Amino acid sequence: MNSEVLILYSRKGCCLCQTLEKKLSNIRLESLTPSIVLHIVDIDSKKVSLDIQMKYTNEVPVIVLDSIKLLKKIELPRIPPRLKEEMLLSWIEKNLNILYKTA
Repeated sequence: MNSEVLILYSRKGCCLCQTLEKKLSNIRLESLTPSIVLHIVDIDSKKVSLDIQMKYTNEVPVIVLDSIKLLKKIELPRIPPRLKEEMLLSWIEKNLNILYKTA
């Protein structure tokens, strides 16, 4: 079965981005159902489309689910910066369940 992809739009030098990237890298996203892989994207990269840059440049860190199951990309709510790492997996699971149920 293919994994869903959680995209973190980030930026070098952004302390909120770096903190969230570290937290997301330390949790077991593959343990979720369906499993999730993390893809970190530098919003300032030339590989990022102008549309995405314009949409998220002032909003990073931004998390987007690229869902095979739902056949679309969905922006997730902003993760509270003070959310502890041990609660982050539950937060993601809760928000994904909401998305899957409303689809």
